[in-house]
Amino acid sequence: MKLKKIIFLLLISIFYQSIFAQKSGYWDKERATYKEIVVTARDRIVVETDDFPTGTTELIYRITLLDNNQQMASSLVSVLKSIPDPTGISQGSAGAVFLLSKISGDDKCKYAIFSTNELAKAYSSKGETTNACLAQNVALSKDAKRLSIDKSSCIKTNTTKLYFGFESSNWFMKQKIVLEVVPWVDTKLSRGWTLENRKNIISQCKTSALARKMENSDDFCVCIGEKIQKQYSFQEFQKLLAMEQAKAYKDFGASCFEETGIANTVFNDLRAKAANDLKKGDYSSAIKNYNEIVNQQKATALDYSNLGYGYLLTKQYGKAIKTLKEGEKLDDTELLVKLNLAHAYLLNGEYSKAKTIYKEYQNQNVTDSLSWVQKIKDDYQTFAKAGIQSEDFEKVLKLVK
Repeated sequence: MKLKKIIFLLLISIFYQSIFAQKSGYWDKERATYKEIVVTARDRIVVETDDFPTGTTELIYRITLLDNNQQMASSLVSVLKSIPDPTGISQGSAGAVFLLSKISGDDKCKYAIFSTNELAKAYSSKGETTNACLAQNVALSKDAKRLSIDKSSCIKTNTTKLYFGFESSNWFMKQKIVLEVVPWVDTKLSRGWTLENRKNIISQCKTSALARKMENSDDFCVCIGEKIQKQYSFQEFQKLLAMEQAKAYKDFGASCFEETGIANTVFNDLRAKAANDLKKGDYSSAIKNYNEIVNQQKATALDYSNLGYGYLLTKQYGKAIKTLKEGEKLDDTELLVKLNLAHAYLLNGEYSKAKTIYKEYQNQNVTDSLSWVQKIKDDYQTFAKAGIQSEDFEKVLKLVK
């Protein structure tokens, strides 16, 4: 029983390994090349394939020479129907035998494959194969091979077609050659998102105003790139108007800003800068940074408190009152908001409103170690340094003594 169990587990393991080894793509039979060519005796001819679809990373080709009136037993496309992906084709002679036609004539030919029309023309006129990406210099009656982007110079990311050159080995009679080429299309790359195109999207993202505020915007921009690739093919995205592309970046950016967790880092950095600006007396910069947090709807009650404090120090009392009331809505127990609101009322000439707040919380602490009364004294000193004076300061200090 143990042996049977082990064998069963091994079979399951092999089954899953074969599934995960399969490549995500398909044989594109709709854009396969099938051409019958007649080559006159001792002649050379060049045949170009049909255009390869975007995302072609591999291909299978088959060359078969036929005698007069011979017909192909089965097309290469029909052979490949039973093969889920290129990994199912073994390397070397075994794979070639499997792919080869069951029928061929007695004639033989040499052939070479070229990546450009110019190189193919040189072969046609002079028989040069030095620059061929593949050259078969021994005459054959049939042949079949697999070319892949990682193992052959014939296939590159931007390869759109190939040029097959044939040289007849028959000195007296013409030859009939059948050329079949079937491309394998990588599903992901078929949408046009090559490595270079993905890099361009990320580079463009990194120039955005939001990305420049981040110490490291890699995750953020990769997230945007993935969303764009999922929504559009590269060709579709390229056809969008500039304003439509900008909107896509903005919309996907807003989503990625939250999903990647970058939002917390960015806003915490802004808070740290704003707090430092307040300490240095750069109130304008502090207000700007806190307002950005508010505008992005990420402000806490303390953010509103500090923004209101900045408005106080720049004598913008009306804005301070409005801002601090917004802070109260978020957290009605935050005493730093309450105290700054009392200051705002006082400096805005509304002593009675200020007095009510100053008196209500005089026996409490604004933090775990700072009393309400001491904070009032500290703030009044800061106001004085900023050139802000009020005859009511002394009245308040006597009130809360």
